[in-house]
Amino acid sequence: MLSVSDRLQTLKSQSQCALIPFITAGDPDLETTAKALRILDRAGADIIELGVPYSDPLADGPTIHAAATRALRRGVKLEDVLGVVESVRDEITAPIVLFTYYNPILYRGIEPFLQRIAQAGVKGLVVPDLPLEEAEALLTKGKEVGIELTLLVAPTSPQERIEAIAKQSQGFVYLVSVTGVTGARTEVASRVKDLLPRLHKTTDKAIGVGFGISQPEHAKQMKEWGADAVIVGSAVVKLLAQGTPEEGLKAIEAFCQSLKAAIQ
Repeated sequence: MLSVSDRLQTLKSQSQCALIPFITAGDPDLETTAKALRILDRAGADIIELGVPYSDPLADGPTIHAAATRALRRGVKLEDVLGVVESVRDEITAPIVLFTYYNPILYRGIEPFLQRIAQAGVKGLVVPDLPLEEAEALLTKGKEVGIELTLLVAPTSPQERIEAIAKQSQGFVYLVSVTGVTGARTEVASRVKDLLPRLHKTTDKAIGVGFGISQPEHAKQMKEWGADAVIVGSAVVKLLAQGTPEEGLKAIEAFCQSLKAAIQ
């Protein structure tokens, strides 16, 4: 796998918008998660976000929260998630970004955590409850082992803070399109249209937009407004959870292909 930043910069240099789908590890089961990673990779995903189930996911809306709860009830732990990554890393080209909250990292210890996920084949990390002021250790130690920590910019962030986050963020800059938690929405916040040019003036790093993107039309709009990547989570998680695992896998394959077609 390429690094997250290398993959995005290559696509950006070719004026291509990246597709980053998200799934929750262990929902409906770990075997399906492994299959989903392979399918999303084949269906056009440029990077894949893999959510680690957590009991108190502050940034997650009801769809992803429910998926994490189901996975936790089945006993899915971080090591199980990393085992899935290890099982597919030689079969896929899309770098895997781990989406996890900070408490599990602190519990294991920053250096052991980063070393273990790097060993498994993870290339990036998103920690939604980690503020910039406390990110230095993860940023520094992650760089040493090849893990890029991507920081989030809120739509309400003042310009000074946007500049500080963009300067430190690795992999790409994650622009949250709405104030609130994740979740599919019928319309994408129009404020993103104004925020994207501001971010592009601040940094030459790739900018990914997430939270609330649930339709191909949303993805297309983000590209037209200047996003370098679109991140789609709840809509994918919801499709994967419907029907049998096989039906869910077919549904996310078709959906991923439609998203990719919309941004080409």
